[in-house]
Parts: sequence; C-alpha cells; structure tokens
Amino acid sequence: MKRHLRMTLPSMLAAAAFLTAASTAYADIKIGSILAVTGPASFLGDPEKKTLEMYVDQINAAGGVNGQKIKLTVYDSGGNPNKAKTFATRLIEQDQVDAVIGDSTTGATLAIMPVFEDAGVPLISLAGAIQVIQPVRKWVFKTPHTDTMACEKIFEDLKKHNQTKIALISGTGGFGKSMSAECHKVAGQYGIQIVHEESYGPNDNDMTPQLTNIKNAAGVQAVVNPGFGQGPAIVTRNYRQLGIKVPLYESHGVASKQYIKLAGDAANGVRLPAAALLVADKLPASDPQKKVVEGYKTTYEKKTGQEVSTFGGHAYDALMILVDAMKRAGSADKAKVRDEIEKTKGFVGTGGVVNMSAKDHLGLDLTAFRMLEIKNGDWTLAN
Repeated sequence: MKRHLRMTLPSMLAAAAFLTAASTAYADIKIGSILAVTGPASFLGDPEKKTLEMYVDQINAAGGVNGQKIKLTVYDSGGNPNKAKTFATRLIEQDQVDAVIGDSTTGATLAIMPVFEDAGVPLISLAGAIQVIQPVRKWVFKTPHTDTMACEKIFEDLKKHNQTKIALISGTGGFGKSMSAECHKVAGQYGIQIVHEESYGPNDNDMTPQLTNIKNAAGVQAVVNPGFGQGPAIVTRNYRQLGIKVPLYESHGVASKQYIKLAGDAANGVRLPAAALLVADKLPASDPQKKVVEGYKTTYEKKTGQEVSTFGGHAYDALMILVDAMKRAGSADKAKVRDEIEKTKGFVGTGGVVNMSAKDHLGLDLTAFRMLEIKNGDWTLAN
C-alpha cells in the first residue's frame, strides 16, 4: 500500500501542477476603465462605456484574446479627479487589473496617471490635452488628438484664408486651459497673432459680456474657442445673438451631435478639427480609414440607437490597440503589453493611422485631423 502511494504521489503532484497552469492560462484578462459616464462630461464617457462593453462582448464571443476572455470593470468618475483617483487605487488593489482605459477628461486623467505609473500598469487615456503624453511617461498612452494638434489644424485653416489676427475665448477647465496655452505656444509658427483673450467658467450660462468685448476688440478676424461640454454651445448661441460676423472655430472637444443639438442653428458655419469618423460616409473610397470608421459607425449606431461621436471612437481605438498588443505579447503580462503598445505601427483606427514609439505615446500626426464645417445641422468636410 505504501509503495503504491509513493508511486502515485508524483503523478498527483504533476496533475495538480497541470491544473494550476491550465487555470492560469485560461484566467480572465482584467481590463479596468474609469470614465465620466455621468455628470457634465457624460457626452464623453457614455459613448465610451457603451463602445467598450459592445466590443468586449464581440471579442469574447469570438474566443477572447489568446484563448482568454476579457473581464471589463468600469467605474464612473463623473469627471471628478478625486473620484477617479479612488477608483484607480481600487482597480489596482482590489480588482488587480492587467490594463486600464480612461479617464474621459484631462483633469481626471492627470489625477490617475501616477497611480498606474507607480503600479506598473498600462494606461490608455481618452483625454485630449497634450499634458497626458508630454513628457512621455513609461506606462501612459492616449488615443485622442492633442489640443496642440487642434490649435495647429485651426491655424493652418486660418492662414489658408488669410485670417491671422484672432481672439481666444477659453474654458477654465483642464482641457480649455491647456489648449489655450498650447495655442499661444504655436501661434507664432503659423504667423497668427492672438490680439484679445477671454475666458468662462464651467458653470457660466451666458458668455455675452466676454463676447461683447471680443466684438468690440480691434482687428479680430476670427475667434477660437478651446473648450468642451455645454460651454462651447452657449458661446456659439451668444455669438450669433450678438451678430458677430467673423468665423468661429471650436475644438475637437465638441465633436458630437450633442453640441449641434445644444447650439441649434447657431452651429451652422462653425469650423472645427475632428476625426474622420464624423464624415465616414463622405470619405473617398481610397481613404485608408473609410472601412474602419464606417464599420464602427454602423455597429455603434445599430447597437445603441444613438448617433456616433468621436469620443466612442477613442475608446474603440484604445481597446483595439490594447488587444492587439496583448496578442503580440502572447499574454496579458503588464510589462510585455506595455512594450507592445509602444511598438504599435500602422494601426488604422477611428482617429487616424497610429504609429507609436518610445518618444511618442500617441502616434498620430496632423493628417489624422480633418477640418469640418457644420452645415444644415450636419458635419461636412470644409473647403
């Protein structure tokens, strides 16, 4: 009897080791997300959450990633940096995630970045400000075009139309302040002079006084509004009410039909830089993004019954870049996945063609932006 036990014990240990290895091999990949699903930035977080859930379900139904299913955990920060930081800690300590997508806003992203840097967990942000990726941080990446790029694309268009003297009216939130500062930095490179500047707070519901100052300022040939949320829609309505005739440019922070609905007819004529996603049906067949943006637009609108926005597209790009990196890494090992995200080349997403490097954790250039003009309540490619 004893001899029989001695003979079978190694077999039993080997079987146990095999079962443990098999359990590890097929354990869930844990992806966390912190998004502004509710609150003033819900127009960002709501489509982002729906996009992640929709595509995680699709990926899992198709067999998952490297034979593993994705377990998605989403927390709603409401765009609040303190809440976001609390959830970031929870994702590390309690949920033990392999990677994170979020936050939706710049302020909340800046609050959570140190948490994931310290923990060595890849983070792909959905926020706009260049501060997220400059200076480059080892574990932090992002998918939306930067505010610097928005300034540059607008200034290109202004220069094309011989409008070189502008006024800025900027939101005082994280994104508005950052984009305003970036516009100041790059204006000289495009021969643009900022001759007047105004600002507004997140709770302001009438920007008539600031816009009156702009209307009365000498030499203003165009107005640029760095901001997102309801503020730019109020600016747009007040702008038309005052009868200001010079062109109005918004940022990619309003690249959602919600902005057009809030601004109403006043939005017609507004120009802004945005992703190709908003004009998917208007792209030529030869455009490398056409298939991707049409596919995402069709899938999202059919599933949700809502019109597509670039913000959900940012979440799509983040998830697909992350999944591709995990496939190349052959696992969800955090360090290997981080390295593979940084090696992303030729990824065609809703935001453009992504080519990352150790010095560039965004991987988009200015050609990824399209200059749009709102006509008859819809997006069109600007001339």
